[in-house]
Amino acid sequence: MPTFRQSRYCHGVYRHSQPKVVALMPDKKTHLLKLQASRRQMLTGLSALSLSPFLSRVAYADAPSTAAVNTTGLAVTDDTVTVGILHSITGTMALSEIGSVEAEKLAIAQINESGGVLGRKIKFIQEDGASDWPTFAEKARKLLENDKCASVFGCWTSASRKAVLPVFEQYNGLLYYPTFYEGLEQSRNVIYTGQEATQQILAGLDWISKEKNAKTYYLLGSDYIWPRTANKIARKHIENHLKGSRVVGEEYFPLGDSQFNSVINKIKLMKPDVIYAIIVGGSNVAFYKQLKAAGLDLSKHNLMTISVTEDEILGIGGENIAGAYACMKYFQSIDTPDNKKFVAAFKKMWGEKSVIGDVTQAAYLGPWLWKLAVEKSGTFDISKVIDASPGVEFKNAPEGYVRIHKNHHLWSKTLVGRARTDGQFDVIYETPELMEPNPFPVGYQ
Repeated sequence: MPTFRQSRYCHGVYRHSQPKVVALMPDKKTHLLKLQASRRQMLTGLSALSLSPFLSRVAYADAPSTAAVNTTGLAVTDDTVTVGILHSITGTMALSEIGSVEAEKLAIAQINESGGVLGRKIKFIQEDGASDWPTFAEKARKLLENDKCASVFGCWTSASRKAVLPVFEQYNGLLYYPTFYEGLEQSRNVIYTGQEATQQILAGLDWISKEKNAKTYYLLGSDYIWPRTANKIARKHIENHLKGSRVVGEEYFPLGDSQFNSVINKIKLMKPDVIYAIIVGGSNVAFYKQLKAAGLDLSKHNLMTISVTEDEILGIGGENIAGAYACMKYFQSIDTPDNKKFVAAFKKMWGEKSVIGDVTQAAYLGPWLWKLAVEKSGTFDISKVIDASPGVEFKNAPEGYVRIHKNHHLWSKTLVGRARTDGQFDVIYETPELMEPNPFPVGYQ
């Protein structure tokens, strides 16, 4: 088992240029821009004080003294504890990341409503990573060095996580990272609430290989760390573990790219059994629209994505992705009492038209897991909270029971969903047991 901190992938990213804006049809573009502007306005305007409707019923218990629970100079007072939220609410990644901000603020509101953490109300400072990796690092440094945040909930892309990781390790900060990712990393200063490769990439490929008797695969991705490393792992699995299978194509596109007709024509000629797509952010809108325009009916072609959730479909349009498969650990349509309560609370706070994707739900877990670890350790001191984190259980999570592994990833189930025209997914497969996280699978490094 690798020890903290080990990473077997470089910290670099493949492209540093500013993402391009995705071209949309005028009516769709206007609708999406208005939607994103409205959500950004709500997010930037929502302060700790504006959560008062959620806090009005709080009856805080007698809190332990600040001197007893804060020995390292964090932003903790007798009444409050300050945390950070660091996501992109502007740029090409806003389409994916705004949902994470909404979920984290919902969790914070609910925690405050239920009595806070060690008798203290959570305050938050929000920063915008702006879909730019150096900006993420700069804002992370501010949150830790200047604002003395007791924890930070943030990042989406692996490039942003890699950019902030040295900062969190330098200042001994604690990051809760919500996105499914390539694995090949674990850090003492990060709790990974999304899936790593064995829980998503390998599990999804095993399912589609068996269920669809798939033998040929065309790999697509945005051009940065996660898609390239994920497809490297996928290729190894296809060629070495799926009998008689092979990769017939592999291509990458800059973040924000909107021109996919060339690769779609290649796919039509090659006729692969599976289109394996790891396109991220706003580029998804153009990609799936162009697939449909080219006559590729995803109810007849096996497209599997590990990057499109209900959040992205809000921009893509359900009619453009219906029939595609997604391998995740959460879908909004999960039919359980805990998830129904979560969905109802989310929509009450953010509007009936809001949707919840896999990463959004994983972001919601962050504040709750932090609260549980703080209460287990009896202090806000980050080193002690980190030491207390392995074994922490969130029994009523929307996705179902989860537990923090000693490698700082979560035990969780893996699901496969099929996209519907209404933007939701039908869950068609679920692993019978929780999957143990293994960020360093043998033979895939």
